[in-house]
Amino acid sequence: MKKDDFEHDSLFGDLNADVPELDPSKQSQGAQAIQEKAADDDAAEAPETPEAAKQPDGSEPPETEELDADDAAPSPDDALEESPEEAATEEMAVGAATVGPAEEDGALTLARYASQAYLEYAMSVVKSRALPEVTDGQKPVQRRILIDMYRMGLKFEGRSVKSARIVGDVLGKYHPHGDQSVYDALVRMAQTFSLRYPLLVAEGNFGSRDGDSAAAMRYTETRLTPISQLLLEEVDLGSVDFQPNYDGNFQEPVELPAKLPFVLLNGSSGIAVGMATEIPPHNLGEVAAACVRLLENPDADLNEILELMPAPDFPCGGQIITPKDEIRAIYRSGRGKLRVRARWHFEDLARGQWQLVIDELPPAASARSILDRIEQISNPRPKKDKKTLSAKQQQAKSAMLSLLDNVRDESGKSVDVRLVFEPKTSKVDRDEFVNYLLSETDLESNVPVNLVMLGLDGKPRQKGLLEILQDWIAFRLAVVRRRSEARLEKVLDRIHVLEGRSLVLLNIDRVIAIIRNADDPKADLIKEFGLTDRQADDILEIRLKQLARLAAIAIEKELAQLAKERAGLEKILGSDGALKRQTAKEIEAAAKSFADPRRTVVEEAEQAAHEVQTADEPVTVVISRKGFLRARTGHGHDCSLMSFKTGDGLEATIECRSSSQISFLDQAGRVYTLAVSALPGGRGDGSPLSAFVDLPKGAQPAGWISADPNAAAVIVTSGGKGMVLKASDVSTRLKAGRDFVTLGEGESLLPPIELPLKAAQGEQLIACLSSSNRLLVFPLKEVRVTASGGKGMSFMTLETGESLVSVALVDDRGAIVTGTGRGGKAREAQISKRILSGATLHRARRGKVLALSWKAEHIVGLPFESTDSTDGSDTAGGAPSDSVKTDDGLTLEVVDEDPTLL
Repeated sequence: MKKDDFEHDSLFGDLNADVPELDPSKQSQGAQAIQEKAADDDAAEAPETPEAAKQPDGSEPPETEELDADDAAPSPDDALEESPEEAATEEMAVGAATVGPAEEDGALTLARYASQAYLEYAMSVVKSRALPEVTDGQKPVQRRILIDMYRMGLKFEGRSVKSARIVGDVLGKYHPHGDQSVYDALVRMAQTFSLRYPLLVAEGNFGSRDGDSAAAMRYTETRLTPISQLLLEEVDLGSVDFQPNYDGNFQEPVELPAKLPFVLLNGSSGIAVGMATEIPPHNLGEVAAACVRLLENPDADLNEILELMPAPDFPCGGQIITPKDEIRAIYRSGRGKLRVRARWHFEDLARGQWQLVIDELPPAASARSILDRIEQISNPRPKKDKKTLSAKQQQAKSAMLSLLDNVRDESGKSVDVRLVFEPKTSKVDRDEFVNYLLSETDLESNVPVNLVMLGLDGKPRQKGLLEILQDWIAFRLAVVRRRSEARLEKVLDRIHVLEGRSLVLLNIDRVIAIIRNADDPKADLIKEFGLTDRQADDILEIRLKQLARLAAIAIEKELAQLAKERAGLEKILGSDGALKRQTAKEIEAAAKSFADPRRTVVEEAEQAAHEVQTADEPVTVVISRKGFLRARTGHGHDCSLMSFKTGDGLEATIECRSSSQISFLDQAGRVYTLAVSALPGGRGDGSPLSAFVDLPKGAQPAGWISADPNAAAVIVTSGGKGMVLKASDVSTRLKAGRDFVTLGEGESLLPPIELPLKAAQGEQLIACLSSSNRLLVFPLKEVRVTASGGKGMSFMTLETGESLVSVALVDDRGAIVTGTGRGGKAREAQISKRILSGATLHRARRGKVLALSWKAEHIVGLPFESTDSTDGSDTAGGAPSDSVKTDDGLTLEVVDEDPTLL
C-alpha cells in the first residue's frame, strides 16, 4: 500500500477538529483513542497508547473494591487475568503499530493505515452523525432536513409535500447518505410520542409507539410546525456561519440560531464510537424560565434552577417517582437513571365490580410490550435447554392468574392510551393489584440519562444541567450580538441611501439634466450635490417616481424609524446588560407563544416490589450430594433416614424458616441465593440446583450459608486468606450469582463456618491447619467483618507449595485433628490445651508444626458432652468431660496435658 493511496480527500469530512478529553473511567478504548487522535493536529502523528497499568502521575493504581453485582454487573474483561510480562509485550506491540514509523520502504504500514482510518471514522460518527450540539440541539441530518424544508418554503401555513421529495432534495444538496437514514430521522421529527415538541407535521402513517413502522416515504406528507420557526427564522439574518455543502454548490448553516435550548426541549438519543447519549425532553416554559433566571443571575446554583425545572417532561406523561436528591445528583453529574411509572384510575362497575385503567405510560413502555409481558407470565414456556417450567415461572404464573382475570387494549384515535385490567374478583385489594402489575411489567421502568453532547468548542463531553444552560446562553448571546451587528450594518446603509435621496429631492430637474447630458453622470452628481459613491449609484438606479415630491414625507418617516432602530441596536451592542435583557425578552416571547402545561407528574414514591406471601414456619432444607434440594416442615429431623436417588445421599441440612433465604458459594468465589419458599416439599427427591440458579458448567457448591440476619460466617481460601461476613451481605437477586471472593491462581474455597454474629466480636479462636501439618490459632476478633467481599485478610502465612486445608472454630480446651496414615488408614488425635496454647499466636503467622507421623487433613473443635456426675448434676453446657467421642465412634482419652500421640 503506497502513501499516495492513503493521502486522499476524506469521505468523512473535516476530521481534524478537536475532540474533548473524556473521563477515562467512563469511556471505552475507542473513545480514548478518539480524544488522543484529536489532541494532535498533525494527521501524520498517531496517538500513543497510554499505559493501562499506571495512573496519570505514574504511580501504581490502588486496589479497588468489588462492586455489588446487584447494582452493576462486572465487565467480562475484569475476569481475565494477564501477567505483567504479557501485558508489557502486548503494550509494546500496540505502541509499535500506532506510533512507529509511518512508512517502510516508501509504503504506508498497514497497522498505521488501519489505526488512522478507524480513528477518522470514529471521529466522523461522533461529530457528524450520533451526537447533538448544545447550540441548536440537532444532529447534522436533522439540521439539514430543517434547512432544506425552510428553503423549499414548506412552512406551517403552506401545504404539505411528499416526504420522498424532501428526502431526495436533502440527499442531493446536503446529506449524501442512504435515503432510509434521512427518512428515519424525518419520521422521528414528526412523531408526537417521540419528541416533546415535534418539528414536522405528520400527515399519513408515521408509526406508533407500539413499534409499528412508518409507511413508505412515497405515501406520507409533511411540512414544518410553527415551533420550528424558533430554529429557522433568524438563519438568514447574519446570526450564524455557513459552510459549503459536500460538493461546494450550496451553503448550509453550521448551526441553527435556536431561540430556545432544543437540546433539552426534545432531548436526543444516539450511539457513537466509545460514547452514547440519552437526553430526556423537558418542558418549554420551565426551560425558558431557567434561562431567564441565569441571564438575570449568572451565579444561580443548581438548586435554584431545579425549583424552576424540577425534572424531565416526557411527551406521553407518566409519573417520575425518583427522589429529588437523586434527580439533583443526576443533573449535577449528567448521568443516572430515573424511575418512571404509569398513571391510572379506577372505574367502578355494576354490582361492586371495578377495573383498572392505565391512561399514561412511561417512555420505554408500550401497550404491546405490556400485553406481551403479561402473556409471558400467565402462559410461560420452558427456558432454553429446559423441559419443564422453573419454580419461579410457576410461582409467577400462579400469582398472575390469582389476581388478573382479563386485560385489553382500548387505545384508539380518540385516546392515545387506554389499557384496561380486570381483577379476578372484586375482593382483590386494589393497591396490591396495582403494585403487582407495576413490579412485573413495564408499567414502571427506568429511563437512562446520559447528557453527552457536542459543546461550543465542538468537543463531545458529558455535561451537567447548569453547564448545558450556561453554554446555550453563551451561544444565544453571541447569536443576538451577530444578528444585531448585521442588522445595524443594513440600517446604517439604508440611512445613508435615504440621506442621499433627500439631498437631490428638491433638484429633480437638475438631476435629470445631468443624467441626460453628462458623459459621466455619476461623477457629475457627486460633484454637484456632494454625494458618495453609494448614494450616487442609488440615485442612478431608482425610478423617477421615487424622487417625486410626495416621496419626501415617506423618506423622512422612514429615516425617523431607522434612527430609532439604530439607537436601539447601538444600545444593545454597547452594553452587556442591554444584550442580556434583549435575549431574555425574546426567550419570554417564545415561551409565551409555545409554552404548555407539564405532562409528567413529579411525585416521589417507593419502587413497586411484589413479594409472594408465604407462611412463616420452621423448615429443614435437605441438600443431597448430587445437588438436589427439598424442604421439610419442622426441625429436628433425622435426615439420614430419608430416601435419595440411586447413588445419591445426604450432603447437608439447614434448619431455617420458610420465609428465609439460603446462600452458597461455588469454587470460583461466586455467591448465589435461593428462597426457601421456592424449594419443593420433602416428599419427593427434590429439584436440582440448576432449577433455581444459573451455575457455570462444572461449578459445584463450596459451602452453604443460612441467610439469617443474626448470623455470620467465616470464609477461607486454600491460599491462606479469609474474612468474616454477615450472612445478609452475600444475598443477591441475580440468578447467575455475583462475584464475591477473589481467588488466586490454583486456589479454592474451604467450606464456610457459620457462627452467631456476636461471636465475631467474641473470644472464640480460629484454628488453621496447613498441608504441612502446621497449626496456627488466633483470636477471631483479629478478623474484621467484610461486607463487600474481595481477597480477604491473611489468616496464615504459607510457604511455597503449601496450602490451607482446614479451618475450625475452637476454644482453649483443645481440638481434634483427623487425617490419613500409612496404607490409607484413618487416624485421629486430640490436641491438648497446652499444645493449643503454644500454637496460639497472631493472625498471618506461620504457626507451629504438629509432631504427627501421618498427614493431618481436618481439624474440629472439642464438642461438649452431656454426662451425669456422681452427685447427679448435669454438666451439659458446662465444663467438658475427660472423654471425647468422635463422629466415627472412637473415644479419645486425655490422660495428661501432653498426649503421647503428639
